[in-house]
Amino acid sequence: MTGPSRRNADLETKLGHEFARPALLAEALTHASTSAARGLSYERLEFLGDRVLGLAMADVLIRSLPAEAEGDLARRHAVLVSREALVGVARDLDLARYINVQPSAAPDRVPESILADACEAVLGALYLDAGFEAAARLVERLWGPKLDIELPPPRDAKTELQEW
Repeated sequence: MTGPSRRNADLETKLGHEFARPALLAEALTHASTSAARGLSYERLEFLGDRVLGLAMADVLIRSLPAEAEGDLARRHAVLVSREALVGVARDLDLARYINVQPSAAPDRVPESILADACEAVLGALYLDAGFEAAARLVERLWGPKLDIELPPPRDAKTELQEW
């Protein structure tokens, strides 16, 4: 195996999942700007992955923090599914190496917006390939370390101002 399929196999190892339908992972890693997209890009999988991440993260938070109030869970959830968190996970996976984007950008020059979108698309692809449980396990593994970093729950500026 060489080229993109070898790179994708390396990513599958990092994800801990070998895709039964490798075309899903390839689609999740294809930006609309590439000639390889041919009408297919990661956008639909990103849409799905966003919802998978939201539900999986809510489940992780409910199980991990059984005594935490809903408002604190909601603020924590917002931070953990934010673009910044997605970019962090994408960087942890070195996802830029695997994304097909035109013009061919060096991995260190892939925009953060594309990294975040592709990260969600990979979750969507995993969900379609192996179901919610597999996607949720990956979310828990990749985002789990961020749970401790975010303690105590983040507070948004509007709430701070109102309480002041």
